[in-house]
Amino acid sequence: MITTIQLDNKIKDKLDKLKVHHRESYNELIARLIENCSPSKMDKESLIETIEVLSDPETMRKIAEAVERINKGDLGTPIEEVRKEPGL
Repeated sequence: MITTIQLDNKIKDKLDKLKVHHRESYNELIARLIENCSPSKMDKESLIETIEVLSDPETMRKIAEAVERINKGDLGTPIEEVRKEPGL
């Protein structure tokens, strides 16, 4: 059965940003989101870990700084250079 739903433009824009590929259908996108959010995939321990990360101001500051560096084009040390280090 095929059905039509109405979406607010803001919700549609958010869904568009969640697409893996611009040609992914909304049906595929919603199915993927439902699969990834199913209770079997969201265990209590992972939720607690997520809350701990989000509650730690130092960790959140470091994440924000890293995102800012990436947005400015600083992608860190190239993997080729890291692989040259002894023991890696």
